Amino acid sequence: MSHRILIFDSGLGGLSVARAVMHRMPGAQAIYAADNDGFPYGDWPQDKLVERIVEVLGRLISLTVPSVVVIACNTASTLALEALRQRFELPFVGTVPAIKPAAEASKSGIIGVLATPGTVDRAYTQALVDTFASHRTVVLHGCKNLAEMAEHCLRGLPVDDEALAAEIAPVFVQQGERQTDAVVLGCTHYPLIADRIAEVSPWRVDLIDPSDAIARQVARVADSGGAVPQGSADPPTAVLTKSSRDFVRVLAQEGFRRNDLIVL
Repeated sequence: MSHRILIFDSGLGGLSVARAVMHRMPGAQAIYAADNDGFPYGDWPQDKLVERIVEVLGRLISLTVPSVVVIACNTASTLALEALRQRFELPFVGTVPAIKPAAEASKSGIIGVLATPGTVDRAYTQALVDTFASHRTVVLHGCKNLAEMAEHCLRGLPVDDEALAAEIAPVFVQQGERQTDAVVLGCTHYPLIADRIAEVSPWRVDLIDPSDAIARQVARVADSGGAVPQGSADPPTAVLTKSSRDFVRVLAQEGFRRNDLIVL
């Protein structure tokens, strides 16, 4: 018996977390689930989005019978994690902007946070800033298009360098001799194009990717007795809420077998 880990996102962004989980837990079965029919989550009213996430995950949990569920989406985590934990008797691991490690890594004292507008606007994010980075200058930027740019890159569609540079520019600030030296990738889509972000950045910064920290927490939860192993270590499986050739191709490149692709 081994652990079956369900990794959930609205699109392809959670693949950054799936990679880290599969690397850290090679004996576990990874099931990647993308609610691509609901993407992008930023366009949804909050109450309707919570209802959708709970409903879709209910179907996914019944279908896959996981031992741990990873919400590899900042928007879904900050909005729906409490409702999910109340509804389902399973361990959940959420995703939040990595503000604490960025504050610890910064030498200049200026950190940037790239996230979706919804994540930036939520009280949860401000609470992270107040708790872990009150001694730092924190520049929060709600990126309207960066998650979709990441999706386009993964699916082989063109993304203009100037447009990408403009999307991330607000977190690069200078105050006298100090300048931003750490940038939080506050959406699981963003680490997937970290190389492109680094290329168009006006100067070098530490790009803070939370994926490995999330994978470590998944492993801790699984090994602590909080998760019951389910089934055997089968190959990774993918689940979509809408059929998509582009998604199938990208998932196959990530090691998810076409034969094991399921459409809800």
